[in-house]
Amino acid sequence: MESFKREIIDSHQLRVVSASKERKDYFLCHFQSEFFQEQLDFIWEKNHKSKGSITFAISKKGEAISLPQSPFGGFWIYEGLSSASLEAFILSVIGELKYRGIHTISLTQAPKPYEEQFDLINYLLFKSGFEQQKVLSHQFFIGKKKIKKHAQKESAKLNSKGSNLGLKVSHSSISNFGFLKEIRSWNAQKGYEVIIDENRIVQQVSEYPDRYFLITVSKNGDPVGYSLGVKLTSDSLYYFLSATNPKIPLKNGGELILNELFQLAVEQKVNFIDLGSSDLEDGANHSLMFFKSRFSNDICNKITWVKKINNG
Repeated sequence: MESFKREIIDSHQLRVVSASKERKDYFLCHFQSEFFQEQLDFIWEKNHKSKGSITFAISKKGEAISLPQSPFGGFWIYEGLSSASLEAFILSVIGELKYRGIHTISLTQAPKPYEEQFDLINYLLFKSGFEQQKVLSHQFFIGKKKIKKHAQKESAKLNSKGSNLGLKVSHSSISNFGFLKEIRSWNAQKGYEVIIDENRIVQQVSEYPDRYFLITVSKNGDPVGYSLGVKLTSDSLYYFLSATNPKIPLKNGGELILNELFQLAVEQKVNFIDLGSSDLEDGANHSLMFFKSRFSNDICNKITWVKKINNG
């Protein structure tokens, strides 16, 4: 698709191109979703320099979503924008989507540790007619030096406990994907429904092998627990798809996995760890939030916004 530009106030321009043409730190922007006809980058520029962007998947039904099948999408600001410029960016995106016949815009804004202008973005989305559809609370551990200190403090104690139980925990790059079936099976046995698009994960790992790490807990040499650590951005580590074998009770299994995640974070020199949300269908998962509180020092909401557009 040909790119184009429109002049905006204060010499800013909106440029729209196929998402595959622009390489971004948040690599999930590059992966097309099965039920969407195209994926587009809306780039806010001044003097030919990118100031911010947002990626949308566009459906044949007239929906624009940022981003389906991803933890989040939303606006990314590369240099601090004034409130007026950021609002102009949002309104320009809305106008262009309306011009393309879109009737519903949906975006899940990345939490504040990923995007410093999170609060201003959410405020201006509200002022631009977006409505909150969903709110999830993510727990974080922030600070490179604090991560290292926490890892050093917990490591010896937890490894000693694990060793006494015949448990060993390690992390590695991903060479095969058999663990995905075990995660699915273990969660099913516990009554949890976890929707895993295995083909999509395989594709993402294949294209970005340096962003995915498998954490494995073994008992007497046999895997009994897994989790994925994903570098969604170069300075972060995301806790994803954790599961343990329900037929083999693991005392301290969750702690061992998270401790290994911290060791991985130190090794990768990231600035923060995202422990994800703790949600139940009918409310907050307080027991899981309490467990994660031992491994977090901050909390931030992930908000999904929706706007209906009248194209009449």
